[in-house]
Amino acid sequence: MEIVVGALPSLLPKLAKLLIGEYNLQKEVKGGIIFLQAELESMKVALEKISEMPADKLDKQDKLWARDVRELSYDIEDKIDTFMVRCKAGSKVAEDEQHGFKKAIDRSLKWLARPNIRRKIAIDIRDIKSRVLEVHERRHRYEVNSNRSVDKPIKVDPRVLVRYEEATKLVGIDEARDKVIRIFIQRNEVSKQQQDTIVSIVGFGGLGKTTLANVVYEKLKGEFDCSAFVSVSQTPDMEKIFNNLLYQLDKRNNIRIDVIVDDLREFLQKKRYLIVTDDIWDISDWKHIRCALPPNNAGCKIITTTRNMRVAEEVGRAYKMKPLDLHCSRILLYGRIFGHEGRDKCPNEELVEVSNKILTKCDGVPLAIITIASLMASKERNKLEWYEVYNSIGTGMENNIDVKNMRNVLLLSYYHLKPHLRTCLLYLSVFPEDYEIDKRRLIWMWIAEGFIQCGKQGQSLFEVGESYFNELINRSMIEPVYYMDTMKVRSCRVHDVVLDLIRSLSSDENFATSLYGMGHASPSQKIRRLSIQNGKVNEGTHGATVSMQQVRSAAFSSVVNLIPALARFEVVRVLHLENCDLSHGYNLKYIGKLVYLRFLGLNSTKIVHLPEEIGSLQFLQVLDISKDAISTLPFTIVQLRQLKCLYIDHNVTAENRIGGLTSLEELRYGQDSNGIIQELGCLTKLRALDINVCFRTEEQNMLVECLHKLQNIQNLSIRSIDRTGNLDGWVGPQSLRSLDIDGYLFSRLPVWMKHSHVQNLSFLRIRVKGLQQQDIDTLGKLPALRDLDMLPGDLTL
Repeated sequence: MEIVVGALPSLLPKLAKLLIGEYNLQKEVKGGIIFLQAELESMKVALEKISEMPADKLDKQDKLWARDVRELSYDIEDKIDTFMVRCKAGSKVAEDEQHGFKKAIDRSLKWLARPNIRRKIAIDIRDIKSRVLEVHERRHRYEVNSNRSVDKPIKVDPRVLVRYEEATKLVGIDEARDKVIRIFIQRNEVSKQQQDTIVSIVGFGGLGKTTLANVVYEKLKGEFDCSAFVSVSQTPDMEKIFNNLLYQLDKRNNIRIDVIVDDLREFLQKKRYLIVTDDIWDISDWKHIRCALPPNNAGCKIITTTRNMRVAEEVGRAYKMKPLDLHCSRILLYGRIFGHEGRDKCPNEELVEVSNKILTKCDGVPLAIITIASLMASKERNKLEWYEVYNSIGTGMENNIDVKNMRNVLLLSYYHLKPHLRTCLLYLSVFPEDYEIDKRRLIWMWIAEGFIQCGKQGQSLFEVGESYFNELINRSMIEPVYYMDTMKVRSCRVHDVVLDLIRSLSSDENFATSLYGMGHASPSQKIRRLSIQNGKVNEGTHGATVSMQQVRSAAFSSVVNLIPALARFEVVRVLHLENCDLSHGYNLKYIGKLVYLRFLGLNSTKIVHLPEEIGSLQFLQVLDISKDAISTLPFTIVQLRQLKCLYIDHNVTAENRIGGLTSLEELRYGQDSNGIIQELGCLTKLRALDINVCFRTEEQNMLVECLHKLQNIQNLSIRSIDRTGNLDGWVGPQSLRSLDIDGYLFSRLPVWMKHSHVQNLSFLRIRVKGLQQQDIDTLGKLPALRDLDMLPGDLTL
């Protein structure tokens, strides 16, 4: 099952919040909420169990029930949020005088209307309760009781076939094979003894890990006393694995697991052995297997394969698989279609252009190339037919056994993710192909969507989201993109074959809708998340306008005719308008009506004016106006008391605007930030600060004073525009993880680093005038330091 939990993770905490005294609800309403809490918590547990089951093994009634509960959870959250919004607006009777007499009267009227608001929520809770009961009863009303269980045929894992692929048919494997063998040789040359060596081949599904492991195995096994190749899989049966090992090594089998481990260790103790353990998913499984493989000085070799980088690094030296280059990709594609005579060159010149486009789509993944080749081989060898194949890639509509096999291989990785990670991964389906997704923006979008609720004590939501992001990288589901001059991850990309999979899953479960691509909306379909790239929003587009009111998240890029459509997004939480041209006098006053909004991305929209109505967005957590033409922030921005992240670029005047945003956790101010320095000391919750400054002495002292107040800061980046000043008087807090100071010259390495209280400092880029040996020793004692860029001497160096 794909994504079935819907809004339940964010809805349950909101129900708990309603029970506190602030909302002053009637006893009957509180009773209804307590009932809903219990029911929805039980539903959430049931849905999580369902989500662990592959779709082809899921009962159809369970799937229908899961769909109903998911859609119900969205509707319930909309009603609860409506109540909270109205209560929050009604309670703001006392406002500052600058808002004027009329607005004070309006808010007083809202306060008088609070009894009506409570009556409305009472009616809504009764309605919700009846709908929950109806969903429950419908499931049991049509439940089919049968004592007869029908076992579905067991599928053969398509990866098994690669072990028996003829060596002459393999493409681009020789270089990788030689590198792995060279690692074994180099390890022994360094140690000067025949020690056991482990290499772990890592990469996402379909990249050829099993193929490479098998080729190395076949190349080397003749040099060893004994050898074995075993597959571990997601749910390993250790007794079968150990029996298989012993049978391949010593032709013995059917021994109890408590005996077989001892037998294996005894048998291998003095042997020079070669073992391949293919497809390891969890480090605990490897530890069980490792117990049976004793280290010795006979020169033993162990090869593992895994999709998880963390597992690979714990097992042994990680060898990261690379995609095929374009030349090898062509050989593989043409060889599969035209046979051996077509391996080096396409026999038909008119097919070269479309072939290159198809290979770009496959991006060097052997499994994808072989799969698409099987589709093309069944078509006429002409340009029109092959373009038809190209255009169908990613639709998930081809009824082809190879397409299903590729999908099954990738689904193994997907279903091994925990439910919250699946949700975060599916969210990436709203971005276009080959799009570079900014890491920090993505995490904030997850938070705004309610995908991230809480973590360990003292851990912020962003830190939890960062761990989700890193886990998706470790599991090879997304590809990291690094800054050019550092090893810090800036963003990520989704491989086309993975993007096609998650788009298909997203469409099946109505998780996200693209009006120009996967998941075209029908008039009867509720649109929850909407993505339009490089298109036009018109009235009646694909019949989608009838359900615009349910859109919770909208991601638009380079879209025209945008404004009329946005006004209909009554419950939208995330609005990302990157590269949409808003420079031609667009009036965004209606934005104040989008009262549920948590994330507003206006980066690169050329917008010149931010309306005062933005102050009505009481739930707004993220405001991104970077790379825009805005010259000043409206004073009403100080009303955004829940704003956690603010990105500003260019010459934006923000004096007397920033200091009141005391919930800010991240501030990026791209131009001269001198005007806000004094206000920084009020932002004591800041975890990330990125500013440019042009200092005189008094401003420099003011910055040092403010930085002393930021004891939660984790990532600090300061650039001196005029390359003057220093921060010798500042002491970094214990929370510091990344420090990037450009344009300042420290007279010496800061003394506070010598006290080793910055145990989490992993990135350091500063300039030091007098760098000495004791400073190098100090840096060597920082336990988490991974990336160091420090030029000693003058700034002119």
